[in-house]
Amino acid sequence: MNLMRIVQIATIVWALSEVMLIVMTRRNRHGASPRDRGSRTLLWCVIGAGIAAGTALQSVTAARIRLPEVWVLDVSLLLLVAGFAVRWTAIFTLGRFFSTSVAIHQDHRLVRTGLYCLVRHPSYSGLLLLFLGMGLSFGNWLSLAVIVAPFLAALLYRIQVEESSLMEALGDDYVDYCKTTKRLLPGLF
Repeated sequence: MNLMRIVQIATIVWALSEVMLIVMTRRNRHGASPRDRGSRTLLWCVIGAGIAAGTALQSVTAARIRLPEVWVLDVSLLLLVAGFAVRWTAIFTLGRFFSTSVAIHQDHRLVRTGLYCLVRHPSYSGLLLLFLGMGLSFGNWLSLAVIVAPFLAALLYRIQVEESSLMEALGDDYVDYCKTTKRLLPGLF
């Protein structure tokens, strides 16, 4: 099996896992207060449009990544697998508090263990790694840009929605947590 096929399979596994998450977390929302403000829908629209645009632009010769394809695909696969692992580790750490839409439970509590002691949104950090890997797999700088940049913008909106909900629900605990951890990248952002 060639490397490109493995990258494609990894991407399909990620997409199927996201659909599974939506189905699985529907029951987690029972008794929770929804506060999504359209951020999940926005993310999915941006993801779909970004992947479609990335696919359409991958043949633009002037924007080709001028490195051996095997190197690009190796890094792409590494980012996809790392992103998947980070995302699912964060999801399992949150347990029943994880949802694909922003929702606060009556007994919601702050989780500071596992990856959450490093960043406030490790699940989103994992997605960012995934999209970097996916964009890179096209072997084209334009494809990478149209996949990652709009996704990052939508993700930052989602984080703002989520953080305002968590501050409202958890108060000073969450404010203090924000002072000691970065959003997506440990020590940087």
